[in-house]
Amino acid sequence: MVVVVILGLLAAIIVPKVMSRPDEARAVAARADIAAITQALKLYRLDNTAYPTTEQGLAALVQRPTTLPQPANWKQGGYLDRLPKDPWGREYRYLNPGLRSEIDVFSLGADGEPGGEGNNADLYH
Repeated sequence: MVVVVILGLLAAIIVPKVMSRPDEARAVAARADIAAITQALKLYRLDNTAYPTTEQGLAALVQRPTTLPQPANWKQGGYLDRLPKDPWGREYRYLNPGLRSEIDVFSLGADGEPGGEGNNADLYH
């Protein structure tokens, strides 16, 4: 009986700490993806003197944009092999000009809605 009580107490202490790890891992993965996308955007800018427009979006890193302004020196093969989805299965968002910096690349977090707190908070680089 004592062993069962001790195991119950240990589970009550350890389980909440272990259960929060997947959410932390998703946030870390999203930030890593955002950093990689941001680096690809910087390379795009070096080649073409400007970032893609919001309308051209992140797709401009994978396929040459067909809308204006046309990139003059778009790298053959693109800047990314493919566009990753965020850890919750949604597209990353892109704004040019950004609200937080020159450009914004972000995920809307677990809830997929703007704003939020904790796991639902938007994730930026």
